[in-house]
Amino acid sequence: MSDLSAFPITGKWPAQHPERIQLYSLPTPNGVKVSIALEETGLAYEPHLVSFESNDQMSPEFLSLNPNNKIPAILDPNGPDGKPLALFESGAILLYIADKTGQLIPQDGAGRYETIQWLMFQMGGVGPMFGQVGFFHKFAGKDYEDKRPRDRYINEARRLLGVLEQRLEGRAWIMGDTYTIADIAIFPWIRNLVGFYGAGDLVEFSKFANVQRVLAAFVARPAVAKGLEIPKRG
Repeated sequence: MSDLSAFPITGKWPAQHPERIQLYSLPTPNGVKVSIALEETGLAYEPHLVSFESNDQMSPEFLSLNPNNKIPAILDPNGPDGKPLALFESGAILLYIADKTGQLIPQDGAGRYETIQWLMFQMGGVGPMFGQVGFFHKFAGKDYEDKRPRDRYINEARRLLGVLEQRLEGRAWIMGDTYTIADIAIFPWIRNLVGFYGAGDLVEFSKFANVQRVLAAFVARPAVAKGLEIPKRG
């Protein structure tokens, strides 16, 4: 049996199945990227809820795994060279899962880097910009009288959707017929933008027919439907 006792995080979240990948997360757009990828690839894993309500992300145990105090993070008892690997940042974890399984990323060099390119598009653009829309439209920022900050992020979110709309013309997925970690990274954020944030009208989502089509195909996948609910909230 795998021994994870050297990792302080297992003191706060004991591993019932230490031979499995340990997932520390919340069902947010960033968090579900990893649970969806794990469900899609069939890797065995054990999810642990990191509750922001109780500031779990600021606990010494969590910070020992991710000093950036963000979810998700994983601990793989069977990492490279058979040694345990602790990893944070959702994009890095998606790449790790793809490489570990040989799934969700093209095996040819050009296709691999093109997929990584769209993964970075999400990490550097879609996530931060859509998150700002959420802050200024749904959360504390909505009370600001000056709507220029909100409108700036709405316009940028609309522009990013336009980039995706063009990319998806004539394609089933970001990379064509192949479903990849790029889709897993991007579409939870689009779902969140128009659903949880309620910003569909603001970004004129009805104008992006290709994005709507692929989002519908994405959420219809059984692994996605399951992964969107993991970890279960208490």
